[in-house]
Amino acid sequence: MLSNDPTAKPHAVCFPSPAQSHITATLKLVKLLHWKGFHITFVNTEFNHRRMVRAKGGPSFLDSLPLDFQFVTISDGLPPSDVNATQDLEAPCESARNLMRAPFADLIGRLNERAGLDPNFPAISCIVSDCLMTFSTIPVGKKFGVPVINYWPISAAVVMCFLQYPELLEKGFTPPKDASSRSSGYLDTVTDWIPGIKNMRLCDFPTFVRNTPADEVLYDLTIDAIKSGEEAVATVIHTFKALEQDVLNALSSLLRKQVYAIGPFSLLLEQIPEKERRAKNIHGNLWEENIECLQWLELKESGSVLYINFGSIAFLSPEQSTEFAMGIANSDHPFLWIIRPDLVSGDNAILAREFAKKTKGRGFMTEWCPQEEVLNRPSVGGFLTHCGWNSTIESLSAGVPMQCWPCFGDQHTNCRFVCNDWEIGLEINNDVKRDEVERLVREMMGGGEKGKKMKERVAERKKLAEEATALCDSSAKDLDRLVNDTLLK
Repeated sequence: MLSNDPTAKPHAVCFPSPAQSHITATLKLVKLLHWKGFHITFVNTEFNHRRMVRAKGGPSFLDSLPLDFQFVTISDGLPPSDVNATQDLEAPCESARNLMRAPFADLIGRLNERAGLDPNFPAISCIVSDCLMTFSTIPVGKKFGVPVINYWPISAAVVMCFLQYPELLEKGFTPPKDASSRSSGYLDTVTDWIPGIKNMRLCDFPTFVRNTPADEVLYDLTIDAIKSGEEAVATVIHTFKALEQDVLNALSSLLRKQVYAIGPFSLLLEQIPEKERRAKNIHGNLWEENIECLQWLELKESGSVLYINFGSIAFLSPEQSTEFAMGIANSDHPFLWIIRPDLVSGDNAILAREFAKKTKGRGFMTEWCPQEEVLNRPSVGGFLTHCGWNSTIESLSAGVPMQCWPCFGDQHTNCRFVCNDWEIGLEINNDVKRDEVERLVREMMGGGEKGKKMKERVAERKKLAEEATALCDSSAKDLDRLVNDTLLK
């Protein structure tokens, strides 16, 4: 047990990438560290902190935080904005790489100064850095003599794919030579050298190998993140050994340092005794959550509701939204659909008269929700998802099969494992059509043989996740090892 003396507490400064999914996952990790006795300083950009405060109904929620848990802000270097919507993806990525180091160094300097003046404020003992913030955290950690933990809020398989980017470049697989090569079987090319992963096609890699303008930015960002992350003292990945054992073994050899597989976070947080959950109600959502949907779910039959959420960054065209809407309407299943204000680009065709008529009385639509609570409601029988890693591991942990429509980034890799390796999901074609959506919803939610087998397999994965997060099993042990062997040195 760590000392109750505030000056003796270890102090972790935690810096997520400025995206909703990264903030959510990083906050869960640091709540686990807080449980283990750490003083926490959580760093948000000013833009995201304003959105978080707005989502909580105002700054008063900060008054309820434990004394040893604080939010602080730094500038992201971008033009000021009060828009309550997702930032353009390229802008915060470029600012993370080029503009945030100096503000982060100033913050660490101020925290050190406060530790020297305030007897109740502990000195910084470590920096827990999102993998995409190591451009700032590694140099600043060196400057102040503070060790940095490199945290990947993605699967071990995706980390392995990122490590292959230099070899893909050397072998001539990326970037594609021209637009025609991207549509002539190029993406079906199978790679056979990736440690811990078999039969990986180029289309299964994170999309940054495809060389659109946005991919180029994120490709360069990833390459730089890999190089800078090599100087961290340890690597944490949000996964568990029974799910990705082969890849984790290979990563430990490649990275030549300890890799800690800690997850699923949501299940580890459930291991905290009720009386010790001082940080239980700290959440980092950037949209206000509608909890009325939970009451609506309670009134539905077990396994009857399709939950639909495309995450915090994906966008739909009006045509795509219409095809999804009519496929869902024609499936005849009750549904809970999360529709961010900025989800549909252009005119929003979702609430067409025909859709409203077909779904009257069996649907609930809202802008945001407490996703983990939704997935764990008995009435939820399937999840139509973009296949981001947070959504994937939360659905697996709840034992809910998935219907996958990956958009970009690591979502295609996650989809490949969900649908092919773990066989707990079905993939929707990128060119979404209502007939396919209807057929796959019926297949996943119905009582057919394929749907039954999927539900059996996801129940098995859920059990493995629960076992990994039990107090004496792999993820719980890796959390303790991270704390005792690395962070408290």
